[in-house]
Amino acid sequence: MRYLRDLTQLLIQDRKQVRFLLIFGIIVGCLVGLIGSLFQLSIEKLTTLKMDWLATLPHHGVLAWLIPIGFSTLLLLFAMILVKVFAPEAAGSGVQEIEGVLADKRRMRWHRILPVKFFAGICALSSGMVLGREGPTIQIGGAIGKMLSDRFGLTSEYAHILIAAGAGAGLAAAFNAPLAGILFVVEEMRTQFKYNFISLQCVIVAAIFSDIVLRIFMGQGNDIPMTHLHAPPLASLWIFIIFGCIFGIMGVIFNRCLVKSLNIFTSVRPILFWISMTVIGIVVGILTKIYPEIIGGGYVLIPQALHYQIAITPLLVIFIARLFSTWISYGSGAPGGIFAPMLALGTTFGMWFGHYAHQWFPNLIVDPTLFAVAGMSALFTATVGAPLTGIVLVVEMTMNYAMILPLILTCFSATIMAYLLGGFPIYEVLLERTLRLAKAQKA
Repeated sequence: MRYLRDLTQLLIQDRKQVRFLLIFGIIVGCLVGLIGSLFQLSIEKLTTLKMDWLATLPHHGVLAWLIPIGFSTLLLLFAMILVKVFAPEAAGSGVQEIEGVLADKRRMRWHRILPVKFFAGICALSSGMVLGREGPTIQIGGAIGKMLSDRFGLTSEYAHILIAAGAGAGLAAAFNAPLAGILFVVEEMRTQFKYNFISLQCVIVAAIFSDIVLRIFMGQGNDIPMTHLHAPPLASLWIFIIFGCIFGIMGVIFNRCLVKSLNIFTSVRPILFWISMTVIGIVVGILTKIYPEIIGGGYVLIPQALHYQIAITPLLVIFIARLFSTWISYGSGAPGGIFAPMLALGTTFGMWFGHYAHQWFPNLIVDPTLFAVAGMSALFTATVGAPLTGIVLVVEMTMNYAMILPLILTCFSATIMAYLLGGFPIYEVLLERTLRLAKAQKA
């Protein structure tokens, strides 16, 4: 009888914990969805303002060049000043910072991260830097979870759960992809996230309500509008395996060059750093006018490529140019993520590859767009090391459920190839680098 009473009390206590955390999960999700929506709308408003200014000016003339150059440079410099002066940990995507906090190796200064990441992120992404909105919303989401746990005096265990839930809600809000947000926490943060029934339910409910709030403001359409594709013939699946292996090689190169770029910007003297930021802002402003496909997160480029609005040869040029612009943008320390740029890279190379696959195997590959969709998830998988998240993210963004089998084969081969070549997940590498630099500063 005593055993039954103890068991009953334990069950009651567990149910109270579940209800308690579910309520906080809903609050976290709603706040992240609201702030994520405001973040996206602010970027769209600033970007539209810039393009409207350019549209009212003659194509040639001093103002036609000064406005995009001044717009990009000033926004980028303002973003970097905010980060450097008030919250250096807000640089880059911030995902590695969330993982460091969950591993009890980094401190979360949410009162600084929230305003700095929000406003600096808006400025950096609106300037035209090749960065994505998912990194800022993930770090903002984690900071909201920490803020609530501190304000309500919750235990460190609850704080851990709410930070993870906020991060998942942040990815859900960035791409209108709640299932990918849940899987991102479970898969990418698997070594830091304390997985159990209660913590998982909190992550799920936060991602759900974040996406609900986002859809209220941004609409219910999928993030990448495109036609629904038919499943490719089974005889063509071997091509997707080769395609994935190519991206596995690319993923290893991408990660190493990204870290090399970070090291270069970190090692330069302050005066050279700010000169380089000014030069980058000027170049981004010039590209805004003459070659806008090379800059930005890729949210405009991806639909253009998918709808054949860009010729095949320029696709490869754009891919190569965006590789370098992504390394430079992220390496500079500007606040922004790399998910969206990787999706754009995968799309452009995939369309280029698919064009020739269609020419070589017209009976097997009817639509080159198949490889554009597969490429989105392949580079993400090879770089981040989270194949399930990559597959689900692309399916949710494109609504192409018939592509699941090719996506699995592509991501599987990309992951295995990257592993065999000695590649490591990028956020694991970035966290180790962050901890090493922090230790060197204290010494």
